Amino acid sequence: MGIPTLNAQQIKPSTSKALQEAVKKHQELNLETPFSQFPVRNVGPTNTSGRIVDIEVSQDFKTYYIAAASGGVWKTEDNGQSFLPIFDHQGALGIGDMALSPSDNSILWVGTGENNSSRSTYAGSGVYKSTDAGKNWEFMGLPFSQHIGQIQIHPSNPDIVWVGSMGSLYSKNDERGLYKTTDGGKSWKKTLSIDDNTGIIDIKIDPSNPDVMLASSWERMRHSHDFIGNGKGSAIWRSVDGGDTWKKAVDGFPQDEFVGRIGFDFSLSNPKIVYALHDYQKAKESQEGPRAPAEKTDDLTLESFLTISNSEIENLEDEKLNKFLRSNRFATKYNASEIKRLVRQGKITPAQIANYNGELKDANSILLSSSVIGAEVYRSEDSGISWKKVNQPGLDRVYNSYGYYFGEVRVSTEDENELFILGVPLLVSRDGGQSFANTDSIGNVHSDHQSMWINPKDAKHILLGTDGGLYSTFGGGARWDHLNKQLTISQFYSVMVDEASPYNIYGGMQDNGVWYGKSTDKPEVPWKSLMGGDGMVVAVDTRTNDIVYTGFQFGNYFRINTSTNERKSVTPSHDIGNKPNRWNWRTPATLSKHNQDILYMGSQYVYRSLDRGDTWETISPDLTKNQKSGNVPFATLTVLEESPLQYGVMYAGSDDGNLWITKDHGITWTDIAKGLPQNRWVSSVTPSSHEEGLVYVTLTGYRFDEFTAFVYQSRDYGKTWTSISASLPAEGANIIKEDLKDPNILYLGTDHGLYISLDGGVNFSLVQGTMPNVSIYDMVIQEKENHLVVATHGRSVYVMDLSHFHKIGKNTKEILSLEIPEIRLNPRWSNPGYSGPKPVQGILYYVKNAGTVQFVIKNDKQETVKSWSQSAIKGINKTEWDLKLDKELIPKGKYTLNISNYGGSEESLFEVK
Repeated sequence: MGIPTLNAQQIKPSTSKALQEAVKKHQELNLETPFSQFPVRNVGPTNTSGRIVDIEVSQDFKTYYIAAASGGVWKTEDNGQSFLPIFDHQGALGIGDMALSPSDNSILWVGTGENNSSRSTYAGSGVYKSTDAGKNWEFMGLPFSQHIGQIQIHPSNPDIVWVGSMGSLYSKNDERGLYKTTDGGKSWKKTLSIDDNTGIIDIKIDPSNPDVMLASSWERMRHSHDFIGNGKGSAIWRSVDGGDTWKKAVDGFPQDEFVGRIGFDFSLSNPKIVYALHDYQKAKESQEGPRAPAEKTDDLTLESFLTISNSEIENLEDEKLNKFLRSNRFATKYNASEIKRLVRQGKITPAQIANYNGELKDANSILLSSSVIGAEVYRSEDSGISWKKVNQPGLDRVYNSYGYYFGEVRVSTEDENELFILGVPLLVSRDGGQSFANTDSIGNVHSDHQSMWINPKDAKHILLGTDGGLYSTFGGGARWDHLNKQLTISQFYSVMVDEASPYNIYGGMQDNGVWYGKSTDKPEVPWKSLMGGDGMVVAVDTRTNDIVYTGFQFGNYFRINTSTNERKSVTPSHDIGNKPNRWNWRTPATLSKHNQDILYMGSQYVYRSLDRGDTWETISPDLTKNQKSGNVPFATLTVLEESPLQYGVMYAGSDDGNLWITKDHGITWTDIAKGLPQNRWVSSVTPSSHEEGLVYVTLTGYRFDEFTAFVYQSRDYGKTWTSISASLPAEGANIIKEDLKDPNILYLGTDHGLYISLDGGVNFSLVQGTMPNVSIYDMVIQEKENHLVVATHGRSVYVMDLSHFHKIGKNTKEILSLEIPEIRLNPRWSNPGYSGPKPVQGILYYVKNAGTVQFVIKNDKQETVKSWSQSAIKGINKTEWDLKLDKELIPKGKYTLNISNYGGSEESLFEVK
């Protein structure tokens, strides 16, 4: 499974017991948190949406459920006009698969842990069941399954359920295979097991006979540095006794080590017909004939410099040498005169020029250039006993080189010869899989297709889940409508703000590019696109707010003028003599906090530009361990952070566990990782805005299936480190931020939510309730508005007013009034015929201890005009008032609100206008 690095050999995955204890502690913290009612505001966007991995539709076809890859389960009861999340605050928000009981639509099963095996695929906590259509949930076991491939429920007996477990993603474990329960999940029996590296990705039931079943096993392993998506464990299995015993289907289907992910579907109109979509990782046979002799040219090539002498370089024509440098993407600082000078002074050699690009190809090009067979379609006419490959050549671009990300095929419910295969494009065949045509072109359908449901009574009615959300068609795929108005399920990698009024929020998203929108907008207000691809880090020049630096995966970054739409590539090239750049998927880039003409980027080297990315200089050696092996870019920098207090002080962290500091603008670098857990991915570094030398760091073992919160603090520039994670459950830490006003307040984003500490990290509390337990990748503070902007990987962007935390942090009182919003009366509210929204005034307050709280409103004559009481929890509470004194609305005027309990009281003035 690839060449292991030192990292993988040293780090042990979390145990099943540790994972269960982490879920339990998280849920206990959720019950205890004083911030369950803290107000947060989701600002979307919904127009980008996010990855939808499963769709389950009830028998009325108006009620259905969708599973977001890392954003939980959502329900609609009006055919997609509105959606509500129904799975928040369970053990995990990443979803692998769902199943709705055919015989009882009130029974819904959810398997946690996405099964796509991508870079941002999160581990789950087992399987859950609802018996009241998603209102309440019960944990049903398999806690170490981590990633659920498929769930199927018996068509007439909802107590019989089959679950396919893929197991862990970055390590081996035994809880893989196919499980069956006959008592509704009280007990489980593993009926199909291959090995500790092979799980079950798909299960299908013969529509005419529930005893006949098919299952596909998939051998796969991901590392930080490598991914193998095929193996001899991958196969199709068949059962004729309801999944109690299984036999491999070998007739006509590949049986070698190149077999990858397999998905299949029975024909409803003719259940003897089954189609399988296979990701075949076998290398293509070359079909190229003899090449014609290359035309002679006087142009220089890299090979030219293998035999050229120093003096011959000196005599080259400048125009010819400059053309060679540009065509081979040498760093912009190199021109003919500079090359000749460096050769003359002995600082570079002709051989170094010849080897400038080394053996490292652009990682994005490797990702998209497939040399394997890829997607294949097989057909069975005997319910899966024997198979025959039916597709003609031409499906190689369906998967590109990442078929592990797809694997779904759906057969028309009315025509056994019509089928859809889901990949980068959505293709349809109407001749039994022999030829295919595109069917996602009308309606601006997002690429990367993940899930599909076809109406059993009307095959023209289809729901489609993609990386860009949910689509519907009533014409068999001829046209599509995007059902994205309320689905705030975007998967953000980064977030940034500017200083406009109102300020804009910018973010890069998984497979949805880079977008920006106003902070005051509601989620359904569309954001504006800056660029496509997988959107990554954003930096904004806040002097004018119209210059943005951003890009897509593997370091492809640009400088964009949002006023003129001008854009320029700013990605630096490496120095002659250095190895080619290794760019992280989420390449770090940041503007200097002291001079926004200065831009930094990191590969394995740190680059600095003094002129906004026009030219670059290398200011570090290779800062990684450089142990790269396999097919995933590794040994890369993940974090670059400059001190806001001291110009020239910068921190750099890597994916292989290195952490460095420079105090002299990159002239010298000091290793400061010695006091930290070794070889973990450095996920964030935050130098203090209040104290020189104070710095915070988070690390994650996520890519080793080690789910531990590594959060550290140093007060001496990283010479010594102190852990501040004692109060946290064992879940990966992604980002830490220090409050800009109060140094004791820290904000922490983990794989399962947002935490806050009011005492410098001694204790952390969940900010959960109005915010779900979603993975948080990035955060930024908008200082002027005093807002924390939180980028989640699955639930879009949240905005929080930090003034409440500042009041609580400095509070010594038993009770504290936090917010009484301005009251403006609407004259229509007094109209007897008024049928609009009822007036409700929310009052936010804080108590140190739970108990009864009294509310008294007095007018300007100090006469009591309204009073009521409420049972309050420890922490932030909200009470609502309908603006009525008795039966009539409160008149305009100035009033006093007194909030009191057994330990104290507080008065606040407010006005009704």
